[in-house]
Amino acid sequence: MARTSEWAGKVLALVRGGNTDAAIAQIKVAPTVKDLKALLAAMIVHRLTGRWRDVDAAIADNTAALSAPRLHRSP
Repeated sequence: MARTSEWAGKVLALVRGGNTDAAIAQIKVAPTVKDLKALLAAMIVHRLTGRWRDVDAAIADNTAALSAPRLHRSP
């Protein structure tokens, strides 16, 4: 049985707490695209999208960067 990542919940707590600089730093080193999509879904559920444009931009940029097949981040 696969364990779900707690990363999205922790970053969401940073955003909700108002610490957007730390949240953006964590978004930039996101483990997988799946985690970024989970964060985006959680932000939609909590109606936080659009409130911080820099956080939304960081999620979009890093989702695109990690989704690109020619770009590979080594562990």
